[in-house]
Amino acid sequence: MTSDVLALIPARGGSKGIPRKNVMVLAGKPLIAYAIEQAQASRRIARVIVSTDDQEIAEVARQCGAEVPFLRPAEYADDLSPDIDVFRHALQWLAEHEGYRPELVVHLRPTGPVRRVELIDRAVDLLATHWEADSLRSVSLAVQSPYKMWRLTRAGHLEPVLRLDGVRDCQSLPRQRLPVVYWQNGYVDVLRPRAVLEKHSMWGECAIPFVIDERLLELDYPENIPAVEAALEQLQDGSASDTAPVRHPV
Repeated sequence: MTSDVLALIPARGGSKGIPRKNVMVLAGKPLIAYAIEQAQASRRIARVIVSTDDQEIAEVARQCGAEVPFLRPAEYADDLSPDIDVFRHALQWLAEHEGYRPELVVHLRPTGPVRRVELIDRAVDLLATHWEADSLRSVSLAVQSPYKMWRLTRAGHLEPVLRLDGVRDCQSLPRQRLPVVYWQNGYVDVLRPRAVLEKHSMWGECAIPFVIDERLLELDYPENIPAVEAALEQLQDGSASDTAPVRHPV
């Protein structure tokens, strides 16, 4: 079992769907507090760092007990900034300024605050036992099959998003005859720094699945607020189930 695990919580200040959502109060706490407290409660995570470009978010994060050893450069904090830029900057900064190189990094998104600490620890333990894997991704069974999805060509015609080798018209097959697929749900991801720093990827060349079957809630738009807040209140008072069904099909 690895003992040097970093939780990295990205939280930029320029949210568009819900302005200032990382510091908005939900169920009595700033949104970012939930990810920080979950990381602090983990038995596996040794260090909790928030990566932000925003002074107010940085101050709230520190008040909640997280470290904010740097402010993220603006070029890594706009609407189109990919996760890998955020993680590469954080890992390089920590190595250059502190000589700190974690074995594993847990990616906790503040916008998915309804999560169980137990599952964070299980995800860390799972990747730690798979030395061949660069990362672990939490996924859920896709409700809609991409083999039945279409995109528009420049000419305005429909073109299949995916095709099956040897099958001319997989879009018309029954769902049960199509490959099982999963979508990444952002509940908790874990990666080895080599994925980012050496393979220039957020998942590397080999990722293992962490399949979550429970209801997932994400705070992206104002209409999401009531459901997320209600679920957080249940989680805090213990009325929600203590165990979530998780499968590892590898």
